[in-house]
Amino acid sequence: QVQLVESGGGLVQPVGSLRLSCAASGSIFNAMAWYRQAPGKERELVATITSGSTANYADSVKGRFTISRDNAKNTVYLQMNSLKLEDTAVYYCHARAGLFGYWGLGTQVTVSS
Repeated sequence: QVQLVESGGGLVQPVGSLRLSCAASGSIFNAMAWYRQAPGKERELVATITSGSTANYADSVKGRFTISRDNAKNTVYLQMNSLKLEDTAVYYCHARAGLFGYWGLGTQVTVSS
C-alpha cells in the first residue's frame, strides 16, 4: 500500500537549479531521505530529514541543496541550486515508517552544458 513517487527531474545547465518532489502515501513516515546513483557508481546518501525537520547533508551538496518536508502532505522536497556536472544521477526518495523502509523508482537529473 505504500507508494513513493518522485518528480521534478530533468536536464539543466551547470549553475542552474531544480526542485525534486517525493509524494508518499500509505503510512505515517518518520525520517525521509534523498539518495542518488550516478552511472557506474554506488548509490549514495544525499540528504536526510527527521519528522521534526532536522536535516543533514552529504559534504558534496552542503550549502547547495536543501531538503524539506510537508508532513500534512506526506511530501519531501530537494531544492538543488548551483548544480554541477557531478550532480548528474538518478535521484531516489526513501521513507521510513517505523522499522520499515521504502524506495521510490527514481527521477533522472542531468546537468550538462
